Amino acid sequence: MEDQRVRISDIAQELGLSTATVSNVIHGKTKKISEETQKRVMALLEEKQYIPSMAGILLARNSSRIIGVFVNDHEKYEGHTLDDFFISSSLNYLSTEIEANGQFMMVKKAKSAEEIIQFASMWNLDGIVVIGFCDQDYVYLRNHMRIPFVVYDGYCKNPERIVNITIDNYDGGHQAGCYLRENGHERALCIADNDICVDMERVQGFQTGFAPGFADYLLVPMHRQQRWQFYREHLNRILNTTAVFAVSDYYAVDFIGFLNEQGIRVPEEIAVVGFDDTPLCQMVSPSLTTVRQDGALRARIAIEKLRELKEGRQTETQIRLPVQLVVRRSSRA
Repeated sequence: MEDQRVRISDIAQELGLSTATVSNVIHGKTKKISEETQKRVMALLEEKQYIPSMAGILLARNSSRIIGVFVNDHEKYEGHTLDDFFISSSLNYLSTEIEANGQFMMVKKAKSAEEIIQFASMWNLDGIVVIGFCDQDYVYLRNHMRIPFVVYDGYCKNPERIVNITIDNYDGGHQAGCYLRENGHERALCIADNDICVDMERVQGFQTGFAPGFADYLLVPMHRQQRWQFYREHLNRILNTTAVFAVSDYYAVDFIGFLNEQGIRVPEEIAVVGFDDTPLCQMVSPSLTTVRQDGALRARIAIEKLRELKEGRQTETQIRLPVQLVVRRSSRA
C-alpha cells in the first residue's frame, strides 16, 4: 500500500519554502520567520492533517515538558510492580497533576539509580519523581545528575539538597496501636518484610501506641507462596494474638486471605489493620481498616516542588504530611 503520510518536504514544496523553514515553524523556532510565513505553513499543515512526531519535537526543545516517574522494580512485586495498588493509585494522582501543569508523564520501572540516570538523560526529562528507592540511591542521583528530582515515596534519612515528600509513618502506626488497645486488644502482631526504613517507623509507632499491650513482630518473606508457608509454620504465634497490624494494605489483604484459608474469622477472631488506604481496602471483604495518606496532596506537592527546583528557587526539602486512621469492618467485632 502506498504511504499517504504528509511529509515536511511536501509542505515545503507546495509553499515554495525550504524544508528547514517548515521544520522550524513546527518546532517553534520562529524568531527569524515572518508572521505571514508562519500562518501559511500552519494553515497548510492543518489542511493536510500533518501529524508531527511529538517525541522528536519535545526532545528538540530546551524544555521537553516530560516528567519521568521511576518506580523501584523490587523483587517483592514478583514482576507485577505497576499492578500494586499503592503504585497504581500514586501514578493516577501524579498523572492528574502533571497533565494539569501542561506536561507529559513517562513511567519507567528501574532497579537502580544508574538505570534512572541513563534513561533520564536519553529522554531529556524536565524532572523526575522517584518512588520506592532508598537513601543511598537518592544521594547517588543528587551527586551524579543535574535533572531535578523529588522523592515521592521512599526512605531518605539525609534530605540535604533532596526534596523528600514523606508521611508521618510513626504517627500512623501509633494511631493504629492506640485504636486497637483502646478496643480491648492485649496481644497484637506486626507484619513487615523488613526491619528498616519506613516500615520500621510504622512498627515502632504501633508498638508505642499499643503499650502496655504486647506487640509481637513477624519478619515475613516477600514472595507470596513462601510467605503463606511461613504463616503456616508460625500459626501458633498468630493464634496467640487478637489483632494484626500490617505495614501495607497489600500485606494486610494478603494476610486476610491466609486467615480465610485457615477458617479464622476476621474480625471476630483476629482484627486486621493495614496502611495506605489504597482502593483495595474497599474491594475486599471485610473492608479494611487502614491508615490513610492523602495521595492527591502528595502528588500536588511533588509537582510544585519540581517546578520550584526547575526554576532555581529555594524550596523546602523535608515535607512530612499527616495521616489518619480509617476504621472499617476488618477491626470491628
